[in-house]
Amino acid sequence: MLTHQFIHFAAARFGGAALMLVIALSSCSRPVPKPAVNKVPAGQEYSGFLQSYTNLKPNPDFENTKSFVSSDPVKNIHRYVAVIVDAPEVYVSTNVDQNAIPERGVAALKEYFQNAITNAVADAFPVVQSSGPLVLRLRSAIVGVDVGQATRVDSKGENTLQRPLNIGKVGVEIELVDSETGEQIAAAVDRQDLGQGAEVGSVNFSREEKFRAATVAFDGWAARLREFLDSAHELSKQDVDRIESTNFPY
Repeated sequence: MLTHQFIHFAAARFGGAALMLVIALSSCSRPVPKPAVNKVPAGQEYSGFLQSYTNLKPNPDFENTKSFVSSDPVKNIHRYVAVIVDAPEVYVSTNVDQNAIPERGVAALKEYFQNAITNAVADAFPVVQSSGPLVLRLRSAIVGVDVGQATRVDSKGENTLQRPLNIGKVGVEIELVDSETGEQIAAAVDRQDLGQGAEVGSVNFSREEKFRAATVAFDGWAARLREFLDSAHELSKQDVDRIESTNFPY
């Protein structure tokens, strides 16, 4: 970023035209803040969050879920020994005004879901903070968040959101990638219709009974993630045959 001293020097040395150029360059050099939420593209089946959707297929073990697990023996989930859990991203419905989404609510959603999925996977893979060999990165997105009507003035408290977040039609997209190469090792898209009443209207929604449906939803997704991880971690018949072929009785 250009300093005030340099701007003053440019004005004195080169005149007004140079000053305008310097100010323009200074403004261009400032980082553009990333929006708190993303938006689901119009007419698209998926949010675009996952690295790839090409290999997703309906999962018979999980209703309304499509998934993928790499069968490559070199990049197989069984080889990994730890996981990084990234903060989730949030995608709002196509027709929602992103400016109407309360940032405090988004932060509360992300914090709760990250804690839920971290707790769910922690005893399957140690959770670490740095990438490395045989370390997975767990990426997740909360997709399809909508926004409700403005909260009545007489209902507002210190932790009340200006407008509640409606998660009744929200789904999640999750993938495990190699922390060094970024290659997708496993992925799942889970679409559970939560129905009416699933909303977040407070930054402390997890402690308020009236938002119980929201916490149940996030806890449920975390549990399903763990079930998916366990099923993906089970050795296939091909894996068993390959291992047994290398074990000689003598």
